[in-house]
Amino acid sequence: MMFDRLSVLPQYLLPKRGLTRLAGRVARARGGRATTRLIHWFVGKYGVDMSEAENPDIASYASFNDFFGRPLKPGARPLADADFISPVDGAISQFGAIDDHHILQAKGHRFTTTQLVGGDAALAGRFRHGSFANLYLSPRDYHRLHMPCAGRLQRMIYVPGALFSVNPVTARGVPGLFARNERVVCVFDSETHGPFVMVLVGATIVGSMATTWHGVVNPQRTGAIAEWDYSDQPVVLEQGEEMGRFLLGSTVIMLFEKDVIEFNADWRPEGPVRLGEVMGTRPAR
Repeated sequence: MMFDRLSVLPQYLLPKRGLTRLAGRVARARGGRATTRLIHWFVGKYGVDMSEAENPDIASYASFNDFFGRPLKPGARPLADADFISPVDGAISQFGAIDDHHILQAKGHRFTTTQLVGGDAALAGRFRHGSFANLYLSPRDYHRLHMPCAGRLQRMIYVPGALFSVNPVTARGVPGLFARNERVVCVFDSETHGPFVMVLVGATIVGSMATTWHGVVNPQRTGAIAEWDYSDQPVVLEQGEEMGRFLLGSTVIMLFEKDVIEFNADWRPEGPVRLGEVMGTRPAR
């Protein structure tokens, strides 16, 4: 643990916002051959499997963001017949029961559901003793996010914050990481499973986060919490339907009420997950 804390010390000193703004400009730029060379380097560096992409031609992407948010081929991620499916390709950071209102970040680190959702104690209280899942998207992963189950959008909250990296070493070394970083809280209601939350967590060089109903959520980073009410609008998304994306990658955290989900028995922290695989089932009553 001491090694992890020492490893992340430079992140406290780096100009994370400046780096993020620069990365955003580079990712949006339509740089012709320079963009193609950047994408080619990235694919080789991180081992991105372009054979799964709807468009595998690296040279055809006008910007790095176009490449990074690339769609998959139809049928590349079949959806399991399950109550809850993994909403992303990535790795499991942590998952399990919410201890009263505390979520496990890593050994020795916890944060509260109230902190995670931006201070809304009433919203957080709905998930007391509930369940959570924290999934990390590495640079090589597909970066669109999909619905773990069907739901109707109720609210969206933008919470400003820091921009630490969210990789496993940083999760072990920075206390309260996911409740400190910038995030977008999406509140849904499911006819079958009740309320649930999907939190999109920002990170260093994450240019921005976007949802299918709003577009880019955090273009200006004003430092103020912002909220949108969708309770009177028919924003309904089916299981497996795209709900958002990262423009450069990060983490998604889900919250469920008590006794709503039993997680896949094969899941393990740091284990890989793929979009559409079984995340869990509703307990028998």
